Amino acid sequence: MSDNSQRAIIHLDLDAFFCSVEVLKNPKLSGKPIVVGGQPEQRGVVAAASYPARKFGIHSAMPMSRAKRLCKELIILPHNFKSYKTYSMIVMKILEQEADLVEQISVDEAFLDVTSRIAVWDEAVDIAKNLQNKLSVNIGLSSSIGVATNKMIAKIASDFDKPNGLTVVLPGEEKSFLAQLKPQKISGIGPKMAEKLAEMNVNTIRDLAKIPHNILETKFGKIGTAMAQWAQGIDNRPVQVSREIKSISNERTFPKDISSKNELIMILTQLCEKVASRLKDKKFKAKRVFIKLRYYDFDTHTTQKSLSEPTDSEDIITDIAKELFFYAWADKKPIRLLGVGVSNFNNEGTGQVALF
Repeated sequence: MSDNSQRAIIHLDLDAFFCSVEVLKNPKLSGKPIVVGGQPEQRGVVAAASYPARKFGIHSAMPMSRAKRLCKELIILPHNFKSYKTYSMIVMKILEQEADLVEQISVDEAFLDVTSRIAVWDEAVDIAKNLQNKLSVNIGLSSSIGVATNKMIAKIASDFDKPNGLTVVLPGEEKSFLAQLKPQKISGIGPKMAEKLAEMNVNTIRDLAKIPHNILETKFGKIGTAMAQWAQGIDNRPVQVSREIKSISNERTFPKDISSKNELIMILTQLCEKVASRLKDKKFKAKRVFIKLRYYDFDTHTTQKSLSEPTDSEDIITDIAKELFFYAWADKKPIRLLGVGVSNFNNEGTGQVALF
C-alpha cells in the first residue's frame, strides 16, 4: 500500500505467556489457577498468572504469600526462562513471515508494520486473523491483537479484548477511539502525570485533547508537546527491526490437504514470487534456498540447497525450489503446508548462480 499516511500496524501480545508455556509443557495444568514466580517462604512475587488464577484477584507483581491466601489451590511454578525464550523465538519467526518490519519489545509482544504487504488497509486485519490462528493451531498459544495506523493505538487496542481478542481501529477513528479512555492508558503517561492532569480537570483523553498545545508545553515541557499529539491519536514512531533478518520466507497452510502435483507447483511458484519480491525490496541476495513440507499426518520436512553465488532472481529461486520439492515429495503424501525461503544473505552479491 503506497499511502504512508495510513500505515497498517499490528501489536500482538501473547496471553499469560509464561503460564501458557507451562500448560503446553504439562497439559494437565490447563484450566487450573497457576502462577509463575518465587515461593512464598522466600518472599517471592507473582511474575505471571493464568486467567483462572486472575479470577481470584491474583495479578503480576503481587506478593506470592498474598496470592496463596487468595487461592488455596494455587499452583506455583518456578521460572523456566529457557523454555520461554524458545517459544518466543518460534513466535517471532512466524511474525517475520507476515511482515518485513517486526519490532520485538519483550519476550511476549511485538509490533509489526504490514503496510508494504497490503493493497488496501482492511487486508491488515486478515493478516492479524491469520497470525492469531497460526499461533493457536501451530503452537497452542493464545494472543490478543490490536490493528491500527500507529503503534500507540495498536498497543492500546490489543489490551481491549483479552484473552484471544482482536480489536481494530480504522483509519480516521483514532481520536474517537481514545476519547473516553483515561490518560494513563497512553504508555507515556504514568500515575504521577495522571494526578497532575486530574488537577487540571483532565480525566479522559478527550479532556486532554481540548487543552491547547502551548499550555501543555508550558506546564510539562517536551512531554507536554508529546501529550498534545497523543491526545489527537497521532504517533509517528516507526516500527524498528529488532534484530538482523536471517531469512525471508513465505508459507501457506491449506484448508484441505493437497495431492495434486500441478496445484502444488502452482502454489510453490507463487510463494517463490513473493520471496523474490521481498528480497529485491530489501536489496538482498541469498546463497541458500529452502523449502518446507508438512504432510497430512503433521510429519514435517525441510530441505535446502546452497548456491555458489548469491541471487535475487525469481526464476533461479523457483527452479531450485522445484528441484527441492520433487526430491522431498518422493512418497507423494498429501500436503497440508508448503513453504519456501531463502537465507545466507549478501546484499552486495553479484554474478550468476551455479546450480551445482
